[in-house]
Formats: sequence, C-alpha cells, structure tokens
Amino acid sequence: MTPEDVLERLDAPLSLRRRVGYVTLTLTGLAGSGLVGLLWLTEPGLPPRTEVAFAVLVAIGLCWAVFGGWALTRRAPLYAQDRVVAGWLGLGAWLLFTAGALVITTLRHRLEPALVVVVLTLGVLAVVNLRHARRARSALLRRKARLSRLS
Repeated sequence: MTPEDVLERLDAPLSLRRRVGYVTLTLTGLAGSGLVGLLWLTEPGLPPRTEVAFAVLVAIGLCWAVFGGWALTRRAPLYAQDRVVAGWLGLGAWLLFTAGALVITTLRHRLEPALVVVVLTLGVLAVVNLRHARRARSALLRRKARLSRLS
C-alpha cells in the first residue's frame, strides 16, 4: 500500500457503519430524554431528588443526541475527533451523574457505599476512555503528517 493510498483512506468521510451508529445514538438519546421528560411532566408532586435525577437523565440524553447529530454533519474526515468529543461527553455525563447523585444523597442524609463504588468506577472508565481517544487522535494526526511528507 502506497502512502497515497493510506492518505486517501485517512481522508475518507464516515463509513456507512459509523453513520448508522451515529443515527442510532442520536435517536436513542432523543427517545431516552423524551421518555424521561414525558414521565417527569406527567407525574405531579415528585420529590426534589427525583426531579433532579430526571433533569440529569434528560440532559445526558440530549447531549448524546446533539453529539450524534454533530458527528453525522461532519463532511471532512474526523481523525478520531469524534472519539475525543465522545470521551469529553462521557466525562461530562459522569460529572452530571455524580452531581445528581450527590444532591440526592445529601437530601437523603446518607451515603450508600455501593453508590460510591459505581461513581468511582464510572469516573475511572470515563477518564480512561478520554485518554485512549486523545492518544488515538494524536497517532492518526502524526501518521497523516508523516505520510504527507512522504508523498
């Protein structure tokens, strides 16, 4: 495979498989946040902790839907930028989840050990995913620069 062939593959837009994945992600985010939002609107007199939890879930679902739409509208090659954005979004969703869990446990006046384990595990996974995505993007950009110099 010549450097020109590799550059051509690197400069290709999203594959059909990735596009279908992003359409699925967008629709899932919209459906999830829509269903939780409808449940929230149709249940009067919910306790504050439940309203906070619903708000966090709606926000996370909408963020994933916006991300899917963003990735689908990119015409240029992404060079794993979608993975980096998804990593940051995962980290942000973890922060939202953690803030929501903190509010709920504060209102309940007790901290569940299982919740601490779940929050910490999700946080570690979010950070590892973001780090991996950033490294993958850097490697692709370095490879592209090297191949550009060769051709």
